[in-house]
Amino acid sequence: MNQQHKKQYIIVLGFIFIFCLSISVPTVHAQMSPKEMLQKADEARGNAEGIQWEISMDSMERGREQHRALRVSARGYNSLADTLAPANVKGQKLLMQDRNMWFAKPGLSKAVPISPRQKLMGNAANGDIASTNYAGDYKIIHTEDGKVEDESCVIFDLQAVDSRATYDRIKYWISKERLVGVKAEFYTISGKMFKTATFEYKNSITINEKQREFISKTVITSAIIKEDITTMRYDKPVLKKVSDATFNLNLLTR
Repeated sequence: MNQQHKKQYIIVLGFIFIFCLSISVPTVHAQMSPKEMLQKADEARGNAEGIQWEISMDSMERGREQHRALRVSARGYNSLADTLAPANVKGQKLLMQDRNMWFAKPGLSKAVPISPRQKLMGNAANGDIASTNYAGDYKIIHTEDGKVEDESCVIFDLQAVDSRATYDRIKYWISKERLVGVKAEFYTISGKMFKTATFEYKNSITINEKQREFISKTVITSAIIKEDITTMRYDKPVLKKVSDATFNLNLLTR
């Protein structure tokens, strides 16, 4: 074999090796069940074993602007949101524990049970600021391949397991490569879409010695009035030990 043929032979072998490698090594999402993908997406939206972050909320609703700032402490499915601003709602708290939610504020002697579905501000419901638990709150009805812009996704059709979930049904796009939720559509029990959301992940946290994208922005848009938009910005995510006392209902009004 002369030198020229030898070079061509090596090049062909190289192409064959790369092709075989590309078809023999599965993608990350292909190694996971749909439930595991959903759990990973939850992790990037607050469902971790001890984490705290801050949320800045801005809404435009029927021409009226509103703002609110909160600090959220979460551990797994449980979370506590402390309202930092504005002054007229400062000190209000929302506790999510085992799919149940309570509201407390200064001067209130006892926490009041509320629904995660109740409106908090603009297009955001109470449950939208809690640690995300789609893997526990919803059952997977169907999945299919799809895209958001140029990003390959798996589209999840999710149905609430009971009435304590924030929404009856969600259509949820999870990135195959990044394993984060990038888009959602929210539906009533009758099947009518009433709002949409997009998600960005410019924050990061380290879980099990691996850096992980973490939610940085959510934009919720009304499906009925397109000008009604609520933006939630997430800052200062930090992994930390969150004590049992944080989620103790008896300590909520103290």
